Amino acid sequence: MTPAIAAVLFDKDGTLFDFGRTWNAWSLRALRELSQGDAQVMAAMAEAARFDLVAGRFLPDSPIIAGTNREAAECFARGLPGADVAAIESYLAQGAAEAPLAEAVPLDPFLRGLAAQGLRLGVMTNDTEFSARAQLGRAGVLERFEFVAGFDSGFGAKPAPDPLLAFAAHVGLRPDQVLMVGDSRHDLIAGRAAGMATAGVLTGMAQAADLAPLADVVLPDIGHLPGWLGMTLPV
Repeated sequence: MTPAIAAVLFDKDGTLFDFGRTWNAWSLRALRELSQGDAQVMAAMAEAARFDLVAGRFLPDSPIIAGTNREAAECFARGLPGADVAAIESYLAQGAAEAPLAEAVPLDPFLRGLAAQGLRLGVMTNDTEFSARAQLGRAGVLERFEFVAGFDSGFGAKPAPDPLLAFAAHVGLRPDQVLMVGDSRHDLIAGRAAGMATAGVLTGMAQAADLAPLADVVLPDIGHLPGWLGMTLPV
């Protein structure tokens, strides 16, 4: 690739962590708790969130998949009478920090391998920075990233390019030296707007056809990145 990629900025949910295996069961439990067991309220909240209660999973068009924590709280609140959006937001942020994590690939050796190739690494998520740091810490990989930002870190949220440009500035590189990797159109729209290379992965809810128009490549998961970049990571 020209110019050579010198840094990789990852989305978190659906990219570093498999979205469905991480968030579907947790979200079903959250719906039950927030609705206090009221089936009618739970159904209304699920409809607003585009969550299939029978299948126990988010539908691909759910606004929560790529939205911020605040947007998720507002979405749930639409089905919850007398809801306090700030309280729901706090509940989601605290709970998400403790959600069971399903790594898309074994993250520590993968990230160590990328760093050994000289790549600078970062994370930008539309989740809170608190949750992101907590989850990366629990996965034992927080120290692998020199930049971790959430929608509340002061740089804005995707699909705006600003938080991506903040990463490029942080590592002292031009945007065209950075690869943005994500599972949603929000990630790739932000990457294109920032002037970065973009890679889509299929460990979220989007299909290849959704991502392909915005991506330089669509891969099954992040484990295929080194091959696309022409790198061979140590086993």
